[in-house]
This record gives sequence, C-alpha cells and structure tokens, in this order.
Amino acid sequence: MRTRLAATAAAAVALAATALPGAPGWAGTAHYLPGTSCTAFPADNFWHADVSRLPLDKRGPAWLSHMSPTSKLHPDFGPSYGAQPVPYGIPITYVKSSHVKATVSFTYSDESDHVGYPLGTDTKIEGGANSGGDMHAVIVDTGTCRLYELWKAHRTASGRWAAGSGATWSLTSDALRPKGWTSADAAGLPILPGLLRYDEVRAGTVDHAIRFTTSITSKGYLWPARHSAGSTTDIANYPPMGARFRLKASFAISSYRADTRVVLAAMKKYGLVLADNGSPWFFQGTADNAWPSGLLDELKKIPASAFEAVNTAPMELNSNSAKAG
Repeated sequence: MRTRLAATAAAAVALAATALPGAPGWAGTAHYLPGTSCTAFPADNFWHADVSRLPLDKRGPAWLSHMSPTSKLHPDFGPSYGAQPVPYGIPITYVKSSHVKATVSFTYSDESDHVGYPLGTDTKIEGGANSGGDMHAVIVDTGTCRLYELWKAHRTASGRWAAGSGATWSLTSDALRPKGWTSADAAGLPILPGLLRYDEVRAGTVDHAIRFTTSITSKGYLWPARHSAGSTTDIANYPPMGARFRLKASFAISSYRADTRVVLAAMKKYGLVLADNGSPWFFQGTADNAWPSGLLDELKKIPASAFEAVNTAPMELNSNSAKAG
C-alpha cells in the first residue's frame, strides 16, 4: 500500500476525563494514552486542532474528483476472523524505559533516525511478524513519553532488526522531522496521533484527526507533512501529503449508533489527514478485536462525497513546528 521516493468501561471513562486543556486558537484537548501519563503530542499540536471553521481549500473539488469520489469510507482495522493471525490495523506497543534497545539497519538510512529502538519479542507488528505488508511498528516508552515508529520492521535471518525506515519523536514536543525526510509514513508524519483507538471511541471522545490514504498523490506536501511520495507534479488536481479533509457540517449523523457518532463527530471537528499512498478512503485504527462489527459496518456507508478539503495555512505558525496557532 505504499509508494516511496529515495480495559474496562470505567477505565475508559477515566481516560476521557483525563484531558489536558488546549491553548487559545485552533487547539483542542489531548487525552492521556491508556495506562500512561503521555499524550499523543501536546494539545496545541496540528493533530488536535479543530478544523471545523477553517476555510475551504480552493483546490479541494479537483482533488476530490481524483480520489474515487463515488467510494465510501473503509475502516482499515478490526477483527480479521482468521484471515491473519492478528486483528487488522496498526498495533501500539507500550514499554518501560528499561526495555532493551536494539540497533536497526534501514533501507532508507539517510532519512531514518539512528537510535536504539525498544524492540523485542513483545513488539507488535502490523499484520504479524511475517505478513509481508507494511509491517508498521509503533512503540511508546511510557517513562520518557518517547515515540518510536518503523516501517517494514522485521528480523533478518541472523536475528538482527531491520526496517525500511524509522523515526522517533518526543510526545511532549511539537518539533517536526527535517524537511524532505520520510518517517514510518510516506508523509514524514508520526502514525500514532492519527490512529483511531477503540478505548477513546468507547469513552465517547476522539480528540484528534485520523490518518487516511488515497491512490494517487502529487509530489508536493503541505505543512506539517515533511515528505512527498507522489507520482504526479499536478498539485492543482491531485492532493499532496498532509492535505486535510473534514466531514461536512451538513452531514446528518443523528441516525447512527452512538459509537459511530463519536467517530463522525471527530471527522467533522478534526478531520482526516492524508498520510500515505494506498486504497482511496481507507482510514487507520488500532489492531483490536474489540472493534464492534456494527460500528465498522456503519462507517463503511459514509460516502467520500460527504468530505471537503480545508485550508490549514491559517494554523501554521512555524514551518518547523506542528504547533497550530
């Protein structure tokens, strides 16, 4: 799917109540990741920004016309019912700071972070260790609130760790990767803050935008994306990495299930962020067997035509920071 260039209900309610207040402006709130004192980046971060009142991007209609406009949303996560050994979606591994660190060799070495990664037999990999797919690994050090992400994470025949690319961030900072650098995602963005998690849906509050894909992207990228993986220079007609879309305010959601309404409300307030090449309108969540089939089935009915592209330029304060102001 990728094109590259070079808990209990009580615990869930407690999670929903543990929110850090946002700063004035576009900022929202940032809830703690389950079982940690870490948020998925600060409340003033781009991922938590309320885009419900942003102006439309004038290129939006042309972009949408080249994004399979008759398609419907596809939740790229949920129970696999035996089709693979683990649920569909991207898992998150939580580790302590004492976890052993491993050296990783990278295919895209010049754009990867060469640090020790907390990898081991406990590391959860998208699709499973031998899936052959994107094999993302998303790891949170709960002691330092540091995020590590890998694409194509695997062990070699010699038992050493290797990956296509790797990146790391402080979850307490708005700092971005160097311009032009990829990450474990084609857009050079972190994956974690864009994953829909069942714990937050069950708690009734999603406080961030959601990562999604489309098949053909342009070679440009929009703040705060850092990397391009497009196949055309026609940015007027094909969306670049980092493009943000929201569910139209006029789209009625009252007839849907309560949990579906939680997701759709987030899509209206925070929207979707184009983060990788892949099937059009596939959006990502955590690998979890708890995702209800009724929720997934209703999300599959939401038409792509119900979305609109927004202009995020008014939020940008500094091209090297994801702080929205």
